[in-house]
Amino acid sequence: MTQDFLVELGTEELPPKALKSLSNAFTSGIESGLKSADLAFEGIKAYAAPRRLAVLVTSLAETTPKKESLMFGPPAKIAFDAEGKPTKAAEAFAKKNGLNIDELSTQSDGKVEKLAFTQISGGEKTTELLTDIVSQSLAQLPIPKRMRWGATRTEFVRPVHWLVMLFGNDVVEGEVLGLKSGRETRGHRFHYNQTLAINTPSEYALTLSETAFVQADFEIRQADIRKQVEAEAEKIGGIAVIEDDLLDEVTALVEWPVALTGKFDESFLEVPAEALISSMSEHQKYFHVVDKDGKLLPNFITVANIVSQNPEAVIDGNERVIRPRLADAAFFFETDKKHTLDDYRERLKNIVFQAKLGTVFEKTERIAGLAKAIAEKLGHNGEQAARAGSLSKSDLASEMVLEFDKMQGIAGRYYALNQGEAPEVAEALAEQYLPKFAGDKLPASNIGTVVALADRLDTLVGIFGIGEQPTGSKDPFALRRASVAVLRLLIENKISLDLAELLELAISQYPELPKSDGLSTTVLNYMIERLKAWYEDANISAEIFQSVSAKNLSTPTDIDARIAAVAEFSKLDAAASLAAANKRVSNILAKQDSEPGALSQAHLVEAAEKDLAQAVESISAEVTPLFADSQYAQALTALSKLREPVDAFFDQVMVMAEDETLRNNRLALLKELRALFLEVADISYLVPAKA
Repeated sequence: MTQDFLVELGTEELPPKALKSLSNAFTSGIESGLKSADLAFEGIKAYAAPRRLAVLVTSLAETTPKKESLMFGPPAKIAFDAEGKPTKAAEAFAKKNGLNIDELSTQSDGKVEKLAFTQISGGEKTTELLTDIVSQSLAQLPIPKRMRWGATRTEFVRPVHWLVMLFGNDVVEGEVLGLKSGRETRGHRFHYNQTLAINTPSEYALTLSETAFVQADFEIRQADIRKQVEAEAEKIGGIAVIEDDLLDEVTALVEWPVALTGKFDESFLEVPAEALISSMSEHQKYFHVVDKDGKLLPNFITVANIVSQNPEAVIDGNERVIRPRLADAAFFFETDKKHTLDDYRERLKNIVFQAKLGTVFEKTERIAGLAKAIAEKLGHNGEQAARAGSLSKSDLASEMVLEFDKMQGIAGRYYALNQGEAPEVAEALAEQYLPKFAGDKLPASNIGTVVALADRLDTLVGIFGIGEQPTGSKDPFALRRASVAVLRLLIENKISLDLAELLELAISQYPELPKSDGLSTTVLNYMIERLKAWYEDANISAEIFQSVSAKNLSTPTDIDARIAAVAEFSKLDAAASLAAANKRVSNILAKQDSEPGALSQAHLVEAAEKDLAQAVESISAEVTPLFADSQYAQALTALSKLREPVDAFFDQVMVMAEDETLRNNRLALLKELRALFLEVADISYLVPAKA
């Protein structure tokens, strides 16, 4: 028999940015608890709203399954004496398991006869387990800091007020976080500020939405908000810009969403749109609206948690609130324009980047020098790169960025254009922080790419250079993210620069670093490890990555090309055989005390070794220009034609012949064979470890 199970914990308003993760964790904890208890169920559904976390489990078994287990004790020859009477060993085993001697039997465990009995476990009532499962799930929620309230010692992310636990039609008797369970939930704080009973778990969401003005389903509520916001924007001929993070947060703030459109003075549109958007979204949780060309309109859409009989008053209130916010942004913008970026750069002399690495001003000096060097390597305008590098952090001292931190770089672009800087320099100031996160877009301009590289390389060598590299999960300077950003900037833009050389260039910008010995190698190895994780995320096997990394390369674009080629090669029919042959060759050569000499055609005796030598010579001529052109995929495809002569060689030829001349010549042939593959990668790593 099965029943549906519902648990709902009612609270004060939960942290909106954490609601989704709390709900997911609560649901996952319940699911894990049920599975640990071996309780079967059909489905599980999460519900989350500002004042509640709930989970519905459908078709949950009423009891745990009964299991029979054969439990063995001491061997029969030890359990009974010569007269067949039970020994102390038998009596101890019976006592330990709460049995009488006559309840034991002798059974074979497959080897010898032993004392045994059948133990029956399971059959516990589900209702007796649910309270503990719920409690444990709540205790394991990702809550950085729990709070207490009133005179109790109960702790949770917010004060709790009610608890619903139903199994079928019945209340599950229990206590969680100091609350006794029942069937009464509560409705909307304003529209239905009273309790109402939930008769059965399956009626939960419908009862709340139809009676109590609460849409408990996060996903349904979110879809409703999106639909309403888009409809509001359409009414004024605009397009609502709905960022996922803001949508999640707004969904977590309301139980019964009602979208309303407000407006602000058009004069504010003279302020950078990003500042206005930041003010509306971060401070007020408003969605902004753009026209068909993506230009910001003087409107916003707010989502109220109430159905007002006078919506105009609600809109007016929101307009009054946003006006001073936008006025602040306008004031900061106008104030900042009275100074140049060079003025602000001077202020960076008083801002510490890192105690052992000096000020932010000194960092811009290094970025400028490194950006100029990289730009010139790539044939870009070195002077523009240097100028962009020197101004890259100036806006950090501006009023705009001090108020709206997300404006860093963006504000710099506006101020650079305002003071007549080259458009390429201004754009680089905005693009220097890209990519900001995994999957984020890259800088579109050459100078922006160069400054983005210089900034991160400077941080990497600087922090490693003072011995503050990441340990475990601690990465205060986001060096993992910086490493991946550098790799993406090089690989995705097909910038074929040697990372080891770039790191040396970055180190040279510092007057001195305490941990400078072998620093570029240390940082390079760290970054290559990040590259490994990147490829794993792209479903490239560790063996493929290892086959290329074994060559100790330092040009990311070259590494990427080789990995792509080996990944394609690994799909060929010949790949497994050739990989195994390469591993065999590698093992044979590794055991030799000295390097084989040159191959002698005169000492090729067997037909199979002559065929292999001819094939190696022929294919070598074919792939040599491909190697020079970095056409690794085509080269490996050509090398795959060696499968048959290689297989025939190992089937028919004794490599370690007694004749030293023949033996050395065959080793020389294998060395040439292996060298061909090593031009791309060490494919012997493609052989499974157990092989």
